[in-house]
Amino acid sequence: LCSECGQFHLLPDNHLYNFQDEVDDELICHICLQPLLQPMDTPCGHTYCFKCLENFMQEYNFCPMDRKKLSFQQCHKSSLLVRNLLDKLVVLCPFKAECQQTMQRCELEAHLQNRCPGFKKYKSELERKKNLFSKGKEDLPAKVETNTPKDPEMPSGGSSLVAESSAAAVVSLGTAEPGLVNPAFEETEEGKSLMEKCNYRASLVAETSTIEIHREDPEEDLGMRIVGGKDTPLGNIVVQEVLRHSVIAADGRIAPGDHILEVNGVNISSVTHCQAVSFLRHPGPVLHLMVLQEKGFSNRTVQQDSSSAPNREVIHVTLIKRDRSEPLGIKLIRKTDEAGIFILDLLEGGLAAKNGKLSRNDRVLSINGQDLRQGTPETAAQIIQTSESRVNFVVLRQPGVQLSDSVEDGSTSNNSSSSSNGGSPVHHRRRLDQNHYRRKSTYQKKTVSIKKEPKESLGITIGGGRDNKNKLPIYVTSVQPIGCLFRDGRIKRGDILLSINGIDLTHLNYYEAVSALKSNAASHSVVLKALEILLSDPTDPPLDIKEQGFGWSPLWITWLGLPSYLHCCQDIVLSKGNLESWGFSIVGGFEESKGNQPFFIKTIVPGTPAFQDRRLKCGDEIVAVNGVPAIGMSNSELIPMLKEQRNKVTLTVVSWPGSLV
Repeated sequence: LCSECGQFHLLPDNHLYNFQDEVDDELICHICLQPLLQPMDTPCGHTYCFKCLENFMQEYNFCPMDRKKLSFQQCHKSSLLVRNLLDKLVVLCPFKAECQQTMQRCELEAHLQNRCPGFKKYKSELERKKNLFSKGKEDLPAKVETNTPKDPEMPSGGSSLVAESSAAAVVSLGTAEPGLVNPAFEETEEGKSLMEKCNYRASLVAETSTIEIHREDPEEDLGMRIVGGKDTPLGNIVVQEVLRHSVIAADGRIAPGDHILEVNGVNISSVTHCQAVSFLRHPGPVLHLMVLQEKGFSNRTVQQDSSSAPNREVIHVTLIKRDRSEPLGIKLIRKTDEAGIFILDLLEGGLAAKNGKLSRNDRVLSINGQDLRQGTPETAAQIIQTSESRVNFVVLRQPGVQLSDSVEDGSTSNNSSSSSNGGSPVHHRRRLDQNHYRRKSTYQKKTVSIKKEPKESLGITIGGGRDNKNKLPIYVTSVQPIGCLFRDGRIKRGDILLSINGIDLTHLNYYEAVSALKSNAASHSVVLKALEILLSDPTDPPLDIKEQGFGWSPLWITWLGLPSYLHCCQDIVLSKGNLESWGFSIVGGFEESKGNQPFFIKTIVPGTPAFQDRRLKCGDEIVAVNGVPAIGMSNSELIPMLKEQRNKVTLTVVSWPGSLV
């Protein structure tokens, strides 16, 4: 909560005020559509808020109104007369339940600090929370009950295999993750493997660590965007973006692509997206995050052998492939403190998960009789891929570690990056009319007709626009307590605006949409067509508490179900050398039990072409590869298409912004 204006907003954004009267249009900023704050004049005669213009000029080099070339250094403060007029605008105290006073805008901060009973009550409550947190009396969020299989208990007390290992190579067998899987065994033109040519190809290494984040204000946003959750194909919770000037950015240890495994000791690897957002928004001065961070490729090897450790059980498991190319759906890791290969996960819908005899944390001793006690995930992958049908595992298991439960029917999670139907032929499943991902959330079109005074404003702020870096449709970020739409009550925060008085808003950039809304607001009647986001799941926790104010944006999962005509695709061309991998992994695709699901980027490896290009992000949806639509494809069909592209590939993607925490 901002101590100057008494409302919730992001640190880089302007203060928010509730104005008593309608403000003259000449005093409105055409970027935020609010009365000007610290007004700045441009050489071309337009005026904007200081922060609005500063943020805009970091991405563009032209004036938002007439698009004339402009630099921030050319702008200057507005006249003292204009600044005084703005400061004298009458505002309402934001704590209207305890305080009904009005004052000039320039007097609000002093009122809050010295006279307002509502702000005084808020500060007392904040201090009480701080004291409770410091004494350790504040309860952590209750552990979410889920229907997904729990992680096996480790002898060391770790909640998962990832949590136990300090560094690991995550490799999905059976060509499950393009660019990451078996980079050593890509056949060269001469027919020799790169293993033969280079002798050794490094494993992909990831590292888990616990990071302690400190906040002076327990309620302050962390300042990062996240994607994923068990109700999406991504499964895990992944950091998509770290915002500038945020708590996380100031700490400097968390980066895009990191997987968040635990929050304050609570395992969030098997919770829904909304539940994860709720955990990460839980207030507190100190936050403990366990994260898995990709470190790129490493040649480091380990010589220690723990196969002779006591109290362990040797288990024999045979898996039968329907054909040579069928993936097993196993993810393997390499630890730094023990030699050999360990099972990180059994991918949902995969052959190994259906068999049910292998378990997380099993150490692979041999496959098809070949000793892997000092082996690597790449070696295991080659053995499995060259196997005709039977794959015989010998694994070492700690006593008390339970086998993975069978996959629950009806679960919306799809952590598998390999198709359960292997290489079976494509037939009735290519239904191109199912061209976008349908979640539980639904959208309802509505038409709102309003009679109004010509000078009466609509009273909304908006976000999005096709010039936005995510190329979003126009959506409502707030409905102010002045204006005709607040009085009408049918337009809500989060609504997607489709048109106003017959003018299509779906293909406009932000400034074109602002202009269209302002010009049509001058009419006696306004007809708005919008798409309303309906509640996705009544069991999900409420998420409005930390999303009040101008900085509000919809959750990542709410974008996924938008109809395809609102998607804005972009082509990303990646190039690489013959010996490089693309550097990203994917999840999703058609499965007989789930139907069509989109393909998502799950990981991007540091130092690879995908990482260096900087345009791909975790959570991006792959729509097509080299112009070929991915709709209706299984994972086992898309992977070979990606691997066939030796030096260049064009990915058509839709990028939605992650949820802000």
